[in-house]
This record gives sequence, structure tokens and C-alpha cells, in this order.
Amino acid sequence: MLRRNNDRAPIIGIGHVLGCARRMRNAAPHAAAGRRACPLDERVIQLEHAASWRLDGRAAAALGQQGWQATLDWQQSGALSDLRLAGPLGIGSTEIQMTPAGLSLNGAPPSGAVVAQLEDKLGFELPLNNLRYWLLGIPDPSIPFDLTRNAQDRALRLSQAGWTIDYDEYMPASGDVMPKRLVLNRSDARVRIAVDHWQGVP
Repeated sequence: MLRRNNDRAPIIGIGHVLGCARRMRNAAPHAAAGRRACPLDERVIQLEHAASWRLDGRAAAALGQQGWQATLDWQQSGALSDLRLAGPLGIGSTEIQMTPAGLSLNGAPPSGAVVAQLEDKLGFELPLNNLRYWLLGIPDPSIPFDLTRNAQDRALRLSQAGWTIDYDEYMPASGDVMPKRLVLNRSDARVRIAVDHWQGVP
């Protein structure tokens, strides 16, 4: 059964239709930049249906005693996700494309071996299908999640698909706010993402 606290309306999504349990909690005041333009429930619906957007920023991953840093360019065009990582430490330059046909690495045709190649290159399996939503500050609507909101009614902590995503800072974008700094944690993998610029978000 779907639960809520403090009379907050639950986020609308497929988990509600399937009867998946979701927990919405209010957090103590948190230093998120910018102002709230609309309630989180409405914002989630807007961003779930965002057809085209882009971000530029930086990513750093820590894997036990190893890690890498890279510039990050993510472009979403409908069902096509185009992710580019470029940096001198560890991974060189990598282009990843996700389409309905599968995952493509550096322009090669999609194949079952691509996921293994990507995991070997990055050091862990990047949750790309979920990440397109997490970057926007919302959960993947297809699977259960646990979400804590900050004082500005935006995501503070999201737990989903075995990962925990902490939203440390937001930035003004398109009359609202979008994530600026977020940290993804799972087991011994830790990924920090800092966004420098958002474009095309509703």
C-alpha cells in the first residue's frame, strides 16, 4: 500500500498503479539554491515527459582505492540518450548511446557485449536507464523508490535500484531549479556529478 506522511500528496507514477510501496518523508531545512516554482508532484510529471534536454558538467567516480574524473555531456532526445565522458584520468573519451535497439559504445552497433565492455571501462555498471531520471532530480517511474524531500520541496535523498542518490545543491533553470550537485552511492561505488549548465528542461 502506498503511504505518505504529514499529508503530503504522493508522487504520481507507475508504482501507484502497480501498488508498489513508496515512502515520502519530509526532511529538515536544507540549503537548496533557488526558489520553488511548483510543488514536487507537479514538477515530477513535467520532467517525466520532458522530450529533449541537455546538461554539461563533470563526473568523478571512486571505486575502492581507484577512480576517475571526466567531463560529462548528456543529451536526451526522446528515447535516445547520448552520454559523452572525456577526461585524462582513467577512461579517456567514451560515447555511450541508449536507444530502443540497445546500448552502443563509441559508435559500435548495439550488442550483448557492450554492457560488459562499458562496465570494464568504467569499473562498475552505470545505471543508465535510471540515470536519465535521477539527473533531473526525480525517480525512475517504472520501479519502486524511497524519496525524502528537502525544505524547498525538491528531492533530498532518493533510494532506487540499489543506489542512494543525495542531492546536495540545486541551481536556477528555466524558471525553476534543477540539480547542480548529486552523489550516487552503491556498495563500494561512489559517483559525484556537478552540473554546470542545463538546457531545454521544461
